Amino acid sequence: MSHPIRIDFAATDLEALAARPGRLAVLADPGQPLSPAARRLDRLTRGAVARAVASESFSRLKAGEGLELTYPGGLAADVVQVIRLPKKTDVATARKAGSTAARGLGPQGLTLLAEGHALAAEIAFGLALRAYDFTAHKTAERKPAGTVTLMVTHPEVVAAAAAPGAAVAEGVVFARDLVNEPANILTTHDFAARLAAMQELGLEVEILEEEELFRIGMGALLGVGQGSESPSKVVILHWRGGAEGEAPLALVGKGVVFDTGGISIKPAGGMEEMTMDMGGAATVAGVMRTLALRKAKANVVGLVGLVENMPDGRAQRPGDVVRTLKGDTVEVINTDAEGRLVLADVLWYAQDRFKPKGIINLATLTGAIIVALGHDFAGAFSNDDAFCDAFLAAARAEGEGAWRMPMGDSYDARLKSRIADMMNVGGRDGGAIVAACFLQRFIRPGMPWIHLDIAGTALSKKDLTLSPKGATGWGVMALNRLIRDGYEG
Repeated sequence: MSHPIRIDFAATDLEALAARPGRLAVLADPGQPLSPAARRLDRLTRGAVARAVASESFSRLKAGEGLELTYPGGLAADVVQVIRLPKKTDVATARKAGSTAARGLGPQGLTLLAEGHALAAEIAFGLALRAYDFTAHKTAERKPAGTVTLMVTHPEVVAAAAAPGAAVAEGVVFARDLVNEPANILTTHDFAARLAAMQELGLEVEILEEEELFRIGMGALLGVGQGSESPSKVVILHWRGGAEGEAPLALVGKGVVFDTGGISIKPAGGMEEMTMDMGGAATVAGVMRTLALRKAKANVVGLVGLVENMPDGRAQRPGDVVRTLKGDTVEVINTDAEGRLVLADVLWYAQDRFKPKGIINLATLTGAIIVALGHDFAGAFSNDDAFCDAFLAAARAEGEGAWRMPMGDSYDARLKSRIADMMNVGGRDGGAIVAACFLQRFIRPGMPWIHLDIAGTALSKKDLTLSPKGATGWGVMALNRLIRDGYEG
């Protein structure tokens, strides 16, 4: 399992800069005096830093970006990176500066001279997120990144300010690892075992096996997994950091560890990416890990439905009818619309057993949401304006794109079945909205609910500001902030 890169906080030591190996990164702003550390580096490099800051190339950089001086004379370092960052800036730009420093990390390490910058802790957070590298299955000899030292004016103060961010980074990295793992490694067994291991952090973990799921009546979830050799499971993660007896916030994640589409099989091209179809469950797991690490003063329960959707002689067929835990029947028109069947049972179970004050589900649910919003925004659907507005505010504050989508009776009517209470699909147009309407049928009246369709945001085919190509861990930061701001006493 990966962990965020270790960052040591140390007092700024100008005398030591000449002998520091690896990479040095310093902050500067055109038109403003150089900082003490930048002036020292400028003297050691015979004016190279000042010339760089005064250059047209540096003036064209956006805040948070940087340029490099390679093999500078007068220093042991191989590179001096000069990052454009004003003293007064916003959190997103400070994190971007940290991510810029992280991109060149090598085995000889990095010294980042943040000095007295007010957002030094956010710079460290951005660095930790962007330094992530999933190498679990690479066999070539690879030297790990070296030590990262953040030199600041008051190291103890900055380290304390950075501690909550370090817990969030742990949760994001945990979620990314889960999404990046191939399906032959991350089976339902392995996924459940990784979640069970978080008991050592203080989480209560309960695993419901197939026999129990059958006994209580989760027919929709079990139908999805019946063609797989990997048994279906529901894992419950409980964090009790709030007042005793206070109703929890419930988080529910779709955990399809691999999705072939079942009998309604997907095209071969791109099917390898369906290892990420458990992205909703990964986000829930990452949030719960963060809450435990930072000892959040809130009651939160996370539930994930773990299944594998495979074609087999025992697999669910188009035209089958399944009975949900709620008691409603569903005509399965398309076995590739399986995530909503998993969520239907887990959503009902979460409400029935835990009586939460609100419920949020996350799922890589539909390709239709990618058609609608691309890869920059997740789709947010809700029955409660205040609840949804609070989440969207948290997502904006953390720079995680989310956009509220409409719902309505005309979309819901398309789920009408000739032979059962409903169908699991209702046509191609408006598919993400119809899927949300299906889920809403399994939300009790008066229960505040948000459905987050993260099909476009859970995995990126290109490098992003705070994450390399691959799994993003989208949602961990936003949900943690929602809980921090709205549910902790």
